[in-house]
Amino acid sequence: MILVTAGLWALHRVEQVVLVLILAVFFAYLIVPLVDVFQRPLRAAGIERRLARGFAIGLVYLLILGIAIGGAAILLPRVTRQIGQAAAQAPVYGASLRAWEQGWVRYYERFDLPTEVRASLDRSVLGMGETTAGYARGLVVNLIGDLVYLPWLVLVPVLSFFLLRDAEALRRVALKALPHDAQLRAYRLVEDMSAAFAAYIRAQFLACALVGITCGVVFEVLGMPYPVLLGMAAGVMEFVPLVGPLLIAVVTAIIAVLQTPVLAIWVLGCLLLIRVVEDYVVYPKLIGRGLHLHPLTVILAVLVGVELDGLAGLFVAIPAVALVSVAFRHWLKWRKIDAWAADEPPTPAVSGEEPVH
Repeated sequence: MILVTAGLWALHRVEQVVLVLILAVFFAYLIVPLVDVFQRPLRAAGIERRLARGFAIGLVYLLILGIAIGGAAILLPRVTRQIGQAAAQAPVYGASLRAWEQGWVRYYERFDLPTEVRASLDRSVLGMGETTAGYARGLVVNLIGDLVYLPWLVLVPVLSFFLLRDAEALRRVALKALPHDAQLRAYRLVEDMSAAFAAYIRAQFLACALVGITCGVVFEVLGMPYPVLLGMAAGVMEFVPLVGPLLIAVVTAIIAVLQTPVLAIWVLGCLLLIRVVEDYVVYPKLIGRGLHLHPLTVILAVLVGVELDGLAGLFVAIPAVALVSVAFRHWLKWRKIDAWAADEPPTPAVSGEEPVH
């Protein structure tokens, strides 16, 4: 217990390093299929040639950089303009919310309620508004505080480069350090854990992209304010299972209802449809044989991760639980194999040979 506590304390003290390392691992798992494509052997003049691993990684980096620059050139002007519009409209939204609170108070004042009940309702409504505003302010402060991570992000592609180039050699060295009898089991465990982790990262990234693009298009068609900004927010928050989509639904519903109630109904209906298609059709196909975690496990993992290590814990919570579940399944399998081997009778001798034990 002392060692576990000391380990958690040490991880918290080096939170920035842990977050950068986690992002580097995520990025490496995300682009390794592209690296493998660039490394496919090509036959020229009867000779099979293959790009060096480092050169293939460099080409993938150049491809990603070009896509990022093109996307920024297209989206950045609209996003900047919509951020300015949202900041300018913030006082108007605040006044609209206060008017909604007063309208709600006038609505239930028509009923013959006791004075104590009306006072309690007034405090509850006002308290809800103050709590929402305080949470929003806290969220902005936390996001500003997280900007300290930005300079560290330069290290992400650097660390990913070395992970992609040398991961196989490092894994072989680690496996050879184990006892001979444990090497095969360790190899299979690492392979399954790597497959599960890769399935999660790639499925999550594709889900974020699909949800962000779909929400942006839907918001644009419905006439929602700030469609590109809200679509990008929906894509980013998709990385936080259950909690992220719920938060986006609440924010978009508030913005929509301040325009017209009909718009809010349409927006919530479309978001519900996107959620059903994403969760029950698209995501299972993306993740394949990867993770099978109960929603309650996902919620608890996210909450515990945030409490233990903030932003880094948020990113690592679900993959960590998934890897533990893979390791647990292997442990159960090994127990059954060991129990079966212990109960198996010795092989009988053949043609006068000694029994094999």
